[in-house]
Amino acid sequence: MPTPKNPPFTLRLQVLSAVDYAPGENLRARIKQVAGRTFVDQASGLEYRFTWRTISTWLYRFKKHGVTALDHKTRSDKNNYRKIQVDELAEAIHEVLPTLSPNKHGTIPKMALYRQLLKKNLIQRSQLSQTSFYRMVRENDLLDGEQTQKLRRSFAMQFANELWQADTMYGPSIKQSDGRWRKTFLIAFIDDASRVITHGEFFYRDNTENMIEAFKSALYKRGKPERLYFDNGSNYTSKEILQACVRLNIHLSHAPVRDGAAKGKIERFFRGFRDRFLVQHTAFESLESLNALTWDWIEDEYNSQHHTGIQMVPLDRFNLDHSRVQFLSDDEVTEEVFFVEETRKVNKTNVFSINSQKYECPVDLREKKIQVRYDRSQRNRFIVYFSDQRMGEAMLLDLHYNARQRAPYTTVEDSPR
Repeated sequence: MPTPKNPPFTLRLQVLSAVDYAPGENLRARIKQVAGRTFVDQASGLEYRFTWRTISTWLYRFKKHGVTALDHKTRSDKNNYRKIQVDELAEAIHEVLPTLSPNKHGTIPKMALYRQLLKKNLIQRSQLSQTSFYRMVRENDLLDGEQTQKLRRSFAMQFANELWQADTMYGPSIKQSDGRWRKTFLIAFIDDASRVITHGEFFYRDNTENMIEAFKSALYKRGKPERLYFDNGSNYTSKEILQACVRLNIHLSHAPVRDGAAKGKIERFFRGFRDRFLVQHTAFESLESLNALTWDWIEDEYNSQHHTGIQMVPLDRFNLDHSRVQFLSDDEVTEEVFFVEETRKVNKTNVFSINSQKYECPVDLREKKIQVRYDRSQRNRFIVYFSDQRMGEAMLLDLHYNARQRAPYTTVEDSPR
């Protein structure tokens, strides 16, 4: 007779108590001794036997969290979908349904639909099992056209550059001149409404500096988005990204942990990129050649080809809203938007300290609080801002030069605006 599930709380305490008095030279031996015994629940009369691994888990939880850890707990994400969201699945079903024909009863078999989703790599079997797929379709009525369209509209933007999604994908390894192999990372941005890849670029490191470099390229190429939807990785939550979004008036938000729907479009692009581009290349000579091939494929094979999700070419869809696109000017002020910013107090001699060195303000800002912007990767130029106005570049303090030649400071009122 199989062992009943969910033994009562009192019986679990009885098992742990038995471990203390069981014979054995060590804890492991005593646990295995108890695992060979049969325990009877006095209230129900049911008999229970437990494996030594189960008893070890109970004992570990008891020692770490106390008796409350032994009680039955409901999963915090019960009745929620962890690996795929309903609106993401609705988007995938919308892409596949036109390729299938109804049976003699006038319906699309769910088995055929599931297999087609797997074949087109819109979902993965590890992401959504067949039974879970059936349940999601049944509970959310995903084969109903109006319902599916409603779910899709819930996260599809109306205009280009209303929302960009971004994420990082592990790329191929490239052999270096010294024989070592280095992993690459693809950072890509996608426009939600048009599905245009605003920019994608491979780097050897997945860090904040490279994220900023890719972000700048996307902004210069496709203009400024109203909103950004990023992952929760450290690159996407860095101080530089947050400050740049504030300066450019871009609303930044982050996807909840394990929320696949929010990043569904960029994730589907990554799957298509692997299946349609990476599988055609066995090796890459260098990072530069990998990026050159990637940019050609994105512009010629992806952005310029018919997209089943929007039923038109992504670039054509993006250009429909060309009048709404706000392009950035390529000047020093825009470049400094991506600099990290710190607040400093200027002393009575018009000097402030940063990076363990002293600098002179370009104008008279004595005893005022200023904002200093600089490139974190270089730290060789420090730009002074006051009341959101650019005052100029700070100069490294030279006491001997100042002693020989003392020139009057330009006041804030006299500085160029």
